[in-house]
Amino acid sequence: MSGKQQISQRCKATTKQGEPCRAAATAGGLCFFHANPNKASELGRKGGMSNRHVSNLAVDPLPAMATIADYKEVIARLIADVHAGKVDPKVASALAPLLNLQLRAISDSDLAQRCERLEKLLTDGKGPTAMNLGIST
Repeated sequence: MSGKQQISQRCKATTKQGEPCRAAATAGGLCFFHANPNKASELGRKGGMSNRHVSNLAVDPLPAMATIADYKEVIARLIADVHAGKVDPKVASALAPLLNLQLRAISDSDLAQRCERLEKLLTDGKGPTAMNLGIST
């Protein structure tokens, strides 16, 4: 193929920058998008619609979670909702570390409260002593 034949197979239109369009020409001498100027915006709109983030408005809000049993229930429901297609797996993947973080915070808080109660019992003399527990001091 000579250079002249190659040029004649290119679109005859110019770009917005004023440069020759480098796309392949159709039978009419223009590329698909210059021959159909509305198609570019239509296809761009369709592409944008498919790339939208889906809102899960139909999904019930998460209940308040204060105990480990509450977390078990919420996690079981979340798994069921992902399986049923009610929740996007990406949303569930984003929620998993947050649920884990909150669960650890509750566990740490519960442990701190239990330690405080034990310390109070020991200092008040109402709780078990080290001797009662078989601990050597």
